[in-house]
Amino acid sequence: MANIEAGERHYPASDDTADPPYLHADYASTVKKSPSRAAIPLEHTVTELSGPVFEAGDKVENDLTQQGESLPLGERIDVKGRVLDEDGNPYAGALVEMWQANASGRYRHLTDNRDAPLDPNFVGAGRYNSDADGCYEFKTIRPGAYPVPNSDWWRPAHLHFSITGPSVVARLITQMYFPGDPLLAFDAIYNSIADKDARERLLARFAPELGEHGKSLGYKFDIVLRGQAQV
Repeated sequence: MANIEAGERHYPASDDTADPPYLHADYASTVKKSPSRAAIPLEHTVTELSGPVFEAGDKVENDLTQQGESLPLGERIDVKGRVLDEDGNPYAGALVEMWQANASGRYRHLTDNRDAPLDPNFVGAGRYNSDADGCYEFKTIRPGAYPVPNSDWWRPAHLHFSITGPSVVARLITQMYFPGDPLLAFDAIYNSIADKDARERLLARFAPELGEHGKSLGYKFDIVLRGQAQV
């Protein structure tokens, strides 16, 4: 997703080395879910290019530690960063949505019936509108790893992000990983990205100064929209 000038809508093609392929044999789910025919490009119309426009919600929506009657289980973390365009300019007003597993590696979702406990004080989803400087932030807990069904590998700890810009076609979905996680070497999703530099841009930077003293650890994760430094 590129920087959008007033009255101009331009979404350049993706860098194939930075985006994972639809079919990645090591990730078995893609074998059945990937398209068997080439995509047909459709010209964008005013319907896709004119919105929606998001308004800032309640501040508690980005604090995932306040979703129950008490604090959720797990290591508390603060994740902060900026939404930027490819030239390093801040992008204000982007809807940043985040969702994740709990400290046991289980999602609060009907299809996740793994033998792991749910946390009654943790829903695992939040959102934030980037401010004038493109900044966003979330208070949450570090998610647990979990085994991938019908496979012999585990997913490393990760956060899911969706960023929606000036229109419905200007949307980026990505994941954030934690530095030094040994499971990264075995994760078929992370390693489906061929470019090593692109993979490493998915790693957050440990930043203790962004945490709350005595309560949480800090991580910095900037999100760059379409360009040579995209995630």
